[in-house]
Amino acid sequence: MRIRWRSPIRGPWLTSVFGLVLLCALPVVIVTGLLDWVAYGSGSIPGDVGGLHLPRFDWPTRPAWLFRLTQGLHVGLGIVLVPVVLAKLWSVIPKLFTRPDRDLLELAERGTLVLLVGGILFEIVTGLLNIQYDYVFGFSFYAAHYTGAWVFIAGFVLHVALKLPTMVRSLRSRSLRAELRTPLAETRPEPPHDLVAPEPARPTMSRRGALALVGGGSLLLAGLTVGQTLDGPLRATALLLPRGRTAPGDFPVNRTFEASAIDARDVGDSWRLDLGNVRLTRAELAALPQHTADLPIACVEGWSTQQTWSGVRLHDLAALAGVPSPSGADVRSVENGPFAHAALTADQVLHPDALLALRVNGADLSPDHGYPARVIVPALPGVHCTKWVAAIGFAR
Repeated sequence: MRIRWRSPIRGPWLTSVFGLVLLCALPVVIVTGLLDWVAYGSGSIPGDVGGLHLPRFDWPTRPAWLFRLTQGLHVGLGIVLVPVVLAKLWSVIPKLFTRPDRDLLELAERGTLVLLVGGILFEIVTGLLNIQYDYVFGFSFYAAHYTGAWVFIAGFVLHVALKLPTMVRSLRSRSLRAELRTPLAETRPEPPHDLVAPEPARPTMSRRGALALVGGGSLLLAGLTVGQTLDGPLRATALLLPRGRTAPGDFPVNRTFEASAIDARDVGDSWRLDLGNVRLTRAELAALPQHTADLPIACVEGWSTQQTWSGVRLHDLAALAGVPSPSGADVRSVENGPFAHAALTADQVLHPDALLALRVNGADLSPDHGYPARVIVPALPGVHCTKWVAAIGFAR
């Protein structure tokens, strides 16, 4: 049975409007995503992706909110664009069900669509599932999402190269201002085109209505998402996110003490911080010179928060361990698993606000926030701000 697509508002102009929005916004999502991968550095998180690795460079520690900005933009803007992506796919769906001509350019365009559509849907689905902690896909999110991004990037670049002239011509064919003034009763199909229905039905929505619907959906998602990145009253509006609400005076966490499966005795009175040739109790750490800094903590799911942390500077601990000028550090947690280890660069260790934190907001760390001690480093991804620290090895 032949599918009949009869919407009277489909056409190259409407498709090009959605395409222009994505052409402007998706590069921001792409660039911030790649920067975030660099920020994660090496280690079990994010994992090995072979030849797809970007050139290595040390992620800067200034400004302290850098990772908060890049990851917040990557996730937040990615969510906001979902209605636009779906609308763009809806606008071209008739073409996806037609047999392509034998023209090489047409065949190349169809090939880019496989990479483009498959890649962006994979990125959206895995990204949203990761935000919700729903790992039904059964593979490493970090490596798969990054690899899928390169598939999408290839399709995106090739598709833009092939279709940009068509998009420009289509946008010039109609006036946006005129379309926004055209009511439903006066809505007419675009001139004949392979995206225009040959037998259009009676319009039930104008083009301005379609644009308002998609724009309104994006604004709604923005309102339900932005609170995960910003502190204050807006955090309570992050209704779509599992870390949107916390107890009064508290702030979100990704991994709770219960989820870590740590034996409470391992972080009790017998706990010691191992610096190699020095082992310190928590009381001995608290007796060392303390430093306080307002620093954000930001995670791959896009949420972040800024709190006031107090503890011992990492470079003071390095000096105490006999390594006054460390080239880096290896941080290990009491916990086992992929989140139990983080590698820090020299700049991250030597930053004056890089801490082994013992307290937050004037109170001892809670078990969920990493008691007895956790690492906090400016601009460092939250997954590497190791909680329940057991040992720090400073490299010479």
